[in-house]
Amino acid sequence: MPSTPSGEAPSVSTERPGIVGRRRSDGVFRGVTIVAGGLILAALAAVAVFLVAQSIPALVADPAELKGSPSSFWAYVGPLAFGTVWAAVLALIMAVPLSIGIALFISHYAPRRIAQALGYVVDLLAAVPSVVFGLWGITVLAPAVTPLYGWLTENLGWLPFFTPPVSGTGRTILTVAIVLAVMIIPIITALCREIFLQTPVLHQEAALALGATRWEMIQMAVLPFGRAGMISASMLGLGRALGETMVVAMVLSPAAVLSFVLTGSQNPSTIAGNIALNFPEAHGVGVNALIATGLILFLITLVINSVARFVINRRSAFSGAN
Repeated sequence: MPSTPSGEAPSVSTERPGIVGRRRSDGVFRGVTIVAGGLILAALAAVAVFLVAQSIPALVADPAELKGSPSSFWAYVGPLAFGTVWAAVLALIMAVPLSIGIALFISHYAPRRIAQALGYVVDLLAAVPSVVFGLWGITVLAPAVTPLYGWLTENLGWLPFFTPPVSGTGRTILTVAIVLAVMIIPIITALCREIFLQTPVLHQEAALALGATRWEMIQMAVLPFGRAGMISASMLGLGRALGETMVVAMVLSPAAVLSFVLTGSQNPSTIAGNIALNFPEAHGVGVNALIATGLILFLITLVINSVARFVINRRSAFSGAN
């Protein structure tokens, strides 16, 4: 064997070219994913910096310069934040049970052909523009629910949610919540359906072998397996409801009030709807005030998603410990 000038044998690479190429491609892919993740964080940080910087003039400005001359900025944004959360929560209360039921029907009850067709319809409904839902809410839903609102006010007026007088147009916060629920049902349904379909078959067959009915099998195997996914799907739908603009701007007759009444003519607006309605005419501090309300919406969304992530991680840790 030939020797080097120092008397040592030359080193010979034992790695095959294919292995070297795969390691190089793995390194490139790792770098691309790191850059992609960094871009997401950079974009989020840029949005936060922009909102904070543009909100400061409104936070320190004279409240008399704001629309409606409130006593303070917080008195201006308070009803808007309340209306945003109130409408989204109402929509979520209506949408989540229906979405889970539809997803379970598609995944475990419907015949294959019907399940495929229904799944396609659900996916198609998720692609409908929000302005179409807004037009449907104005022209179809609001007139249809007006008699119902009158009945609720007459018979359940002792409840704070249905205090008279009733709205004569049907354009109330409850109507907006119904339209938002229809909008987020396809999102929650599609995600829950895919989660339910991923339930291990052995778990389902074991429950059935022990004598459980199909519903008992779903309770024992499917729902516990998909609990974290259902929470994530609900939070994704809630995020859509919190940020919805066109439906609120088209359907709701807004007012700067803080009220739990669902059928009245005086309804709190939402942050997104208020920005859409007032931004074209805003100027000076008014623009900063609208951006500041956008910052509040950003913080509300961040807090809700953080709480949801905490709940999911806690449940996952608890399940792993057991």
